Amino acid sequence: MPAQITQLIDKRDNFEILRDEIAALLAVESAQQQLLASAAARDPADWELSVFVERAHPWAEFIDSPAVSPPLVNVSYDNQNFDRGASNAVERQKSTAVYHLDCYGYGITASDGGAGHVPGDRQAAEEAQRAVRLVRNILMAGVYTYLGLRGTVWRRWVQSITMFNPPLEERTVQQVVAARIALEVDFNEFAPQVAGDELDLVSATVTRSDNGQILINADYQYGVP
Repeated sequence: MPAQITQLIDKRDNFEILRDEIAALLAVESAQQQLLASAAARDPADWELSVFVERAHPWAEFIDSPAVSPPLVNVSYDNQNFDRGASNAVERQKSTAVYHLDCYGYGITASDGGAGHVPGDRQAAEEAQRAVRLVRNILMAGVYTYLGLRGTVWRRWVQSITMFNPPLEERTVQQVVAARIALEVDFNEFAPQVAGDELDLVSATVTRSDNGQILINADYQYGVP
């Protein structure tokens, strides 16, 4: 059968736009928190996040700056389902997608100034949890009820938070602990519609026959590109 879609599908789906929007607002709000911390005579480093999108091994960044590294947050798209009952088969499909926001903390074993030491793994866990705290509070803030995309997003919700360790065979540094925030977002996806031909003129003559039947004589003139 001949192809029926006449326009180029030259757009991004909303699941892609949302993933990038989540990463952008985390980066923007982290920078804003650092400014607020400085104004309050607090250490802005405690509110710093390094944000990435769709990285397979984001903790590799710790190798380049092993002494002082802020927590890393990697935003990735996990899965998507469609609600048939709340959608239509022509244009709009209500969708629920889950995004993984993986928060990585890095720690270095060091002396505590006395006879003991601060374990690097504990520091890494606390750094990851600090990132979780910031990310959750930013995403669930009232101003981000619709993640900045009101009219597209229906709802956002933190589904779960799970601590984990990067696999040993893939881990490039030992003192890395991570936490995964599963963020569920309900939103609309849209599909291409029928693109009709442009008409320059439509003229019609309506007459009635002897037996009362309505007769139409129509003239359609198509526009020339």
